[in-house]
Amino acid sequence: MQHNVGTVDKVIRVIVGLLAIAGGILLQGVWLYVLVIFGVAMFVTAFIGFCGLYTLMGWNTQQAKSAPETPPKKA
Repeated sequence: MQHNVGTVDKVIRVIVGLLAIAGGILLQGVWLYVLVIFGVAMFVTAFIGFCGLYTLMGWNTQQAKSAPETPPKKA
């Protein structure tokens, strides 16, 4: 499983997850379950750094790590 969720995306997912859970608690009924499940999914994807939907769409918000710079060869 390759990480495809970047740092900014993780922060947004945690905020959206909190808002979804709070909204579900306030609305009650069926919305409680729908929004809590959605909020928990946002938390899980933020903490594991992987989103299956991103894989299906070919998206990746994680910045690629640059290769270490090699010093120039002496002649």
